[in-house]
Amino acid sequence: MGFLIPNFADILDIIIIAVMLYGIILVIKRSTGVEILSVVILIIILYFLATLYDLKMLKGILQGLQSFWFLVLVIIFSAEIKNGLSQISKNKGIFFIFKNPVKITFSQLLQSVSILSDTKTGALIVFERAQKLDNYISSGETIDAKLSSKLILTIFNTATLLHDGAIIIRNDRIIAVKVVMPLSTNEDFRGKFGTRHLAAIGITEVSDAFCVVVSEQTGRISFTKDKEIKLDLSLEELLQVLNDETKK
Repeated sequence: MGFLIPNFADILDIIIIAVMLYGIILVIKRSTGVEILSVVILIIILYFLATLYDLKMLKGILQGLQSFWFLVLVIIFSAEIKNGLSQISKNKGIFFIFKNPVKITFSQLLQSVSILSDTKTGALIVFERAQKLDNYISSGETIDAKLSSKLILTIFNTATLLHDGAIIIRNDRIIAVKVVMPLSTNEDFRGKFGTRHLAAIGITEVSDAFCVVVSEQTGRISFTKDKEIKLDLSLEELLQVLNDETKK
């Protein structure tokens, strides 16, 4: 009759199952996704323990639940799935997931650059990337405003006090204006360009930023990156190089 006497593992098995069932009942009463998910995680942990300590009863129950995992997950995230399908419907397809907010920034940028170029208004626009430009931001005026073409045109209007220097864009926000940039140390450039273009090249010599420059003498558009400069770009060419940067 010794086989009828429970050992420590059997007692532990029974206690864990009782606690698990009690917890599941409580969660069902509350019925929130977070709480149900926490139970799923707990069950996974219990399955590991049941295997480790050979808790036969618990292990048998959990193995029996394996066929229902997918259904359980659907129930847990039913609200999220419903919201996701609704969002796909509103945006006419799944491609809304891949919308790039930077391209909206580029749209605003191109509008302003087009006008700056036509009016021969000088501008230096610096896009911050992985390397933060906080040391240079401190040399200007911090504004932290959402980027828009009207704001860019206002900043670079020569009638304002903020037009001189660069603006720094972080994501889709103008972080600072009237920023002083380091001038290029390349002697080949120093004989060809003025201060604005040298500053646009200079910041790419000390960081991974890229810049858009509009000449106040000619209205021509330039792009700088990795210590190099592309001159006299059309708006279409500028959009192409900006899009190339977002693909990296």
